[in-house]
Amino acid sequence: MGPPAETSHLSPEDRNRDPAFKRRHRGSNPSTAPHHPAVAERIADRKRSFKDKSSKNDIPPPQNHGRGGVFKVSSELRKLSLEDFPADKERQLRPKQEDTADVVFGIAPCLLALTQGRRKVYQLLVKDGETSLRASVLSVCEEAHRRGVQVSRVSKKDLDKMSSGGVHQGVCLRASPLNFLTFDSESNTSGHGIPLWLVLERIQDPMNLGAILRSAYFLGVDRVISSLRHSCPLSPVVSKASSGVMEAMRVYGCDSLEDMLRTKVKQGWQVVGTVGADPEESRIPVASCSDFQVTRPTMLLMGSEGEGLSGKLLSVCQTLLTIPAGRDLAPGIESLNVSVAAGIMLHSLLTKSRCLSQKESRP
Repeated sequence: MGPPAETSHLSPEDRNRDPAFKRRHRGSNPSTAPHHPAVAERIADRKRSFKDKSSKNDIPPPQNHGRGGVFKVSSELRKLSLEDFPADKERQLRPKQEDTADVVFGIAPCLLALTQGRRKVYQLLVKDGETSLRASVLSVCEEAHRRGVQVSRVSKKDLDKMSSGGVHQGVCLRASPLNFLTFDSESNTSGHGIPLWLVLERIQDPMNLGAILRSAYFLGVDRVISSLRHSCPLSPVVSKASSGVMEAMRVYGCDSLEDMLRTKVKQGWQVVGTVGADPEESRIPVASCSDFQVTRPTMLLMGSEGEGLSGKLLSVCQTLLTIPAGRDLAPGIESLNVSVAAGIMLHSLLTKSRCLSQKESRP
């Protein structure tokens, strides 16, 4: 049945004002239906709003940042949008796995944690804003994207909280913890030259442990072994203090350093302890580290920050080494920080050991 005669010949303006006509034409094609100027303007506003929102979600293209020039970013990373990096803060900060996940922080620790593959990585969190455009941050994001790790944008306040106030440099990584490796007293290293192992007893400050690992790795120590009791764990703070070296270097843990040392002595290793610059009288010979020569497989022992080596480990030592002071020391100042002392000792012993190996290898 056709429309009544009184509405079939209405003008377009009258049709828009007629309720009956509007009800009968609700399902009509928008492209052919008449448009009121106000309605058209509202549709245009919605399109502009949608376009603006979409453009905000796009990762901005690389920009010139002064001295650094234009950052080079892969085409894959440039195609990513913040839709791939969920904006829901509550969901971002909720661990994907159990609450025991570590929060690794800092550029080098996060990048090495991704590339070394020793951790199970759950989520990368990046500080929102211009920080995410730095080349170093983009390299971490690109590595995470390459490995299929979720990347999320969060505020600086969130990152500060996650890293417990640590220097995160705009990135944090949720990942499984790293633990000490099980030590086998029968195992040996396959490195070149005379093996030198570093044995740490009760190092409790994570900053010291991180600095020691960084020096040991850089200088070429074959293995690092730590006591498990009264020692700090391999935490994200240690990783940051080591500039990410902890992610690459295998660190072993041992329940009884004394038993392990006595076993190695039977295998022909020498055990060398360390003491302060003004050591007390000892039945064990004390020498300057600059005068000591590594001639056979050696284990260098470093003790805790306050008390040094325990009596049990000192009883296993065949020689004690010290770093001579360069001046008369004031009362109460008789030693160096343990991480500084470790660096000096290792450099002295390893440099001379390499020289000896080179002389022996010459025809």
